[in-house]
Amino acid sequence: MKKLLAAVAALAAFSAQAESLNIAATAVPHAEILEFVKPTLAAEGVELNIKVFTDYVQPNVQVAEKRLDANFFQHQPYLDEFNKSRGTELVSIAGVHVEPFGAYSSKHKSLNDLPQGANVVIPNDATNGGRALLLLQKAGVITLKPEASILATPKDIVENAKAIKVRELEAATLPRVLTQVDLALINTNYALEAKLNPTKDALAIEGSDSPYVNILVARADNKDNAGLQKLAKALNSDAVKAFIAEKYQGAVVPAF
Repeated sequence: MKKLLAAVAALAAFSAQAESLNIAATAVPHAEILEFVKPTLAAEGVELNIKVFTDYVQPNVQVAEKRLDANFFQHQPYLDEFNKSRGTELVSIAGVHVEPFGAYSSKHKSLNDLPQGANVVIPNDATNGGRALLLLQKAGVITLKPEASILATPKDIVENAKAIKVRELEAATLPRVLTQVDLALINTNYALEAKLNPTKDALAIEGSDSPYVNILVARADNKDNAGLQKLAKALNSDAVKAFIAEKYQGAVVPAF
């Protein structure tokens, strides 16, 4: 009986010490990677609650409003633009992986097959839209103004030999309109959700040297939280590197 009471007391003490973290993520690959490290965190006294989102706005809003502790879905250029436009002070805790951005088509087998006046869709958020245009430029489809950066818009196109028509749509909707357009520039997380294989299906794709590392993000006032630091360490572990390499086969690339 004494042993049982001691065990119950020990369990109660562990439960009291356990920390709960509420983390926002998009489904693929972010939530999948978090699910992988969940047992590791549990063994260290951190309960990981993963909240899956389908957009790129609410995860940051809810962290900034202290409804969630952190999020894992974005790269630094997107976070910088969000902080600037929303007046938030979210910060990166750890870089985890790169999702090489790709151009996809259900109608054409190469970019050379794009017809005159082709309908092309890109993400409507500033950084990913510019990223899409830079990829089109790298692939030789368009030329942008010399000063064009990651914040480039269709207005920065100065050469357009095929007179492609570029429309901006919410990133999450791009896979759903793929059959309706000639070309869609899709973030890899949404491409994977749509069962597209970036390394096989993309007509053009960023190299593994892409600067758009996906990051774990928190508020400036809780970035040193012990539980979040344990999560950052777990996300940068050899085990996660091996998991990413095996599961995503080059569609997602470790950044550490």
